[in-house]
Amino acid sequence: MKNLKFLLGLIILGTTGFFDMNLNAQEKNITDPRGKMTPWNEGAWKTGKYRNVFLEAGYNQADIDAKLAKAYFDVFEGPQKVYFEVGDSMAYVSDVKNHDARTEGLSYGMMIAVQLNKKDVFDRLWRWSKTYLQHQSGPREGYFAWSINPQTLKQNSEGSASDGELYFITDLLFAANRWGNNKGINYYAEARRILDAMWAKNGTGGIKNLINAEHKQITFAPDNYGYSWTDPSYHVPAFFEIWSEYANDGREQFYRDCADTARIFLHRACHPVTGLNTDYAEFSGTPRSTQWMPAAFRYDSWRVPMNLAMDYSWFAKDKVWQLDYAKRIQNFLFSKGIETYEDQFNMDGSMPDFILQAGGYKKLRHSLGLVATSAASSIMGTQEKSWQFVDAIWNAKFEPYSDGYFDPYYDGILYLFSIMHLSGKYQILKPITSN
Repeated sequence: MKNLKFLLGLIILGTTGFFDMNLNAQEKNITDPRGKMTPWNEGAWKTGKYRNVFLEAGYNQADIDAKLAKAYFDVFEGPQKVYFEVGDSMAYVSDVKNHDARTEGLSYGMMIAVQLNKKDVFDRLWRWSKTYLQHQSGPREGYFAWSINPQTLKQNSEGSASDGELYFITDLLFAANRWGNNKGINYYAEARRILDAMWAKNGTGGIKNLINAEHKQITFAPDNYGYSWTDPSYHVPAFFEIWSEYANDGREQFYRDCADTARIFLHRACHPVTGLNTDYAEFSGTPRSTQWMPAAFRYDSWRVPMNLAMDYSWFAKDKVWQLDYAKRIQNFLFSKGIETYEDQFNMDGSMPDFILQAGGYKKLRHSLGLVATSAASSIMGTQEKSWQFVDAIWNAKFEPYSDGYFDPYYDGILYLFSIMHLSGKYQILKPITSN
């Protein structure tokens, strides 16, 4: 038995030991005049306050405000924008490199709009989404087709990706709190329609709940194909907390349970040394490969550090683990070079044999989207090096890479989200006045 334990130890050392030794060597050379970062102990739900990490890092408020305004301009208004108005009352967000519009991007755009108090943008995006993507009848009633060609308005798929509905519901609850329900759109009623439709799904036509009720976890897709597994980046515990407070549909405790389950799921899904997770997973947290690619940390996975930062900032209910997670993932990425770390990895930090292409390019790169979300994780940072992740996103460029590749949609939106988080502008929107 002792020999077996020794051999197992050697195997573990082979996958993580060189990373640890390299990191320890680097740690001795890291000094920053700002000292170790100190995370806040309480979440904004209790305190009503949000960290301005950029200000703590030494940037002045005028420049921070300009940075956020420029990031919004770049994504929504500039020459590389992904937001397009249609007529007098609608608009959509497009994954321009893939020539489609997705519930992911539309719901992200709505979250940005409600956070930044841009009601016209929010309303335009919601009207377009409801008109062209929301199913108005049949087994999928209330749910959304996840992808559509915005030019032909032909749906690429009738099926849903559960994170789209997750964001739409939260967006609409926040809009009801911020703007009320008597100024053109009854946001609360629209949120409840999706939620009530979700709970009415009984398997007819193969369509099911967005949440696997047995496991209390969000599904990859609410249908026979995706109901029994999940995507770690869809686990946004902070949003389930918001549902428990503002949905008012009698399922408050269930949503709180979903938030806690999401946190525990992420404990299991993230590697104990690198902090990395795979794009897809079983409800147990075990990595899941698909018919089109083996399990690895790829594009979807980039969102996990930011989702955890949001949960810490808003609720801070899982402080010990989340602080340790931030240390692990930042340590790993730092060990790969703060200006050079790649964007796809096996969970143990090794390079994957299969590289998932994007926009016709099949290569590893130092991607803006991951630079953004790893910077957002500094909200949970406890080390001197955490400042360097903040500096990295501050100095990042919204422009094509040297080989011509550019993704203003996914990279751009994650970049904007990160700027919002780190400037304290991504907040719980509580009711301001009676609706």
